[in-house]
Amino acid sequence: MSQKLNLGWWGAVVLGVTLSAGAQEKPSDFATQVPLSVSGEGPWYRLELPFGVQLKARQTDLSDLRVFNAAGEPQAYALARESAQTRENRTLTDVKWFPLYNSADDTEHVPSVRVQSSASGTLVEVQPATQLEAGEEVLRGWLLDASGIKAPLRQLILDWTSERDGFQRFSIEASDDLQHWQSWGEGQVARLTFADEQVEQHEVGLPGQSARYLRLLWNSPQSAPVLTSAQLESANPRTLPLPLVWSQPLAGSSAKAGEYTWQLPMGLNVQRLQIELSQPNSLAPVTLSGRRETSLPWQPLSSGLLYRLTQNGQDVVQNELQLPGQIVQQLKLTVDERGGGLGAEAPTVRFAVRSTQLVFLARGAGPYTLALGSATVKPANLPLSTLIPDYSAAKLAALGRATVDGGAVMTPAATAPTVVGTNWKKFGLWAVLLLSVLVLGAMAFSLLRKPAAKS
Repeated sequence: MSQKLNLGWWGAVVLGVTLSAGAQEKPSDFATQVPLSVSGEGPWYRLELPFGVQLKARQTDLSDLRVFNAAGEPQAYALARESAQTRENRTLTDVKWFPLYNSADDTEHVPSVRVQSSASGTLVEVQPATQLEAGEEVLRGWLLDASGIKAPLRQLILDWTSERDGFQRFSIEASDDLQHWQSWGEGQVARLTFADEQVEQHEVGLPGQSARYLRLLWNSPQSAPVLTSAQLESANPRTLPLPLVWSQPLAGSSAKAGEYTWQLPMGLNVQRLQIELSQPNSLAPVTLSGRRETSLPWQPLSSGLLYRLTQNGQDVVQNELQLPGQIVQQLKLTVDERGGGLGAEAPTVRFAVRSTQLVFLARGAGPYTLALGSATVKPANLPLSTLIPDYSAAKLAALGRATVDGGAVMTPAATAPTVVGTNWKKFGLWAVLLLSVLVLGAMAFSLLRKPAAKS
């Protein structure tokens, strides 16, 4: 019985030493420290993690991120971020479209209409509010019926007759009652003939909001094309991604004509790439490839038509590519030189990733410090539902706020980066742990050798 108690006691010692060895993280173990300010009601605080701060991490998944209080004690925290494998559950819906007419001498005003709709709000007929004589009407745009779509709208896809090639620019407005309209910005589609090939752009991004009706009004009078197809892509609200954050301009290199490469600071789940088109009247069909390491083959990510053209004294620009959302650290752009290329030097680019929110439970006195930059520490973040027992999206939005002091000014850790001192405390803990294991082994060996008691 005594021997069993001894074994249990030594097991507790070993467990305690092991836990102590794993709980030695302190701010100086991390290459970067950032002071935080908190406001609002705690004890939970939410931080929109600046992109520049994320780039100080040494682990792609931000496993080397910690929050410490004034006493250097780590705080429980969670990360709200979209993983590279996350995909939105999108639905593509064909919608009805109705022409919007104005008189030829009244192109400055929005066409007024009278509508007939069903009990569910579906449009049956759209007519001008006043009768227009034949030859006086001018097509100004189109009214789209999205009343059958309940999810937020993410993308508009149009097709039109071939009589209206070139660029098509229009304003986008949304309404739920056909009386009050909200601007959703501008859209642009194109159909161009390039080197005996036809290059088309049919998609227009939408802000991810719900609306029953959309109104498309062409910027130039008498330039609206005849639509042959209208589709809306929607996504369930629970799957909508976090907003995008953009990097600073990044320089690249060019090893041969028509091929440009860029090295990202770390492996990142890039969502969009914006290429600088410095020269007017640039036109370039391109293919974008990416990879995580130099030793891996290039994988195609996206393709499209980049241009900066002058029309009616204004620049018409399309300089962004949408990526599928996978982690890359190197990017390569291959340009079809038949369009004149993009020059001998690589253009600068800006890339966008999904923003990351950090939520921590404040324990102990502040001020609090965000620390990151370690290649060896293990993940310590919790699920949001664990960190906040009654978690909900509404409660997350109402949490206290934390911000980075000094506009994300980085504070280097106290330890010198080029000289690694001997951590005698850690060596002592490991020595005690090793000694404990040896003692346990010796006791077990002694029990095995001891002859069984005679009855």
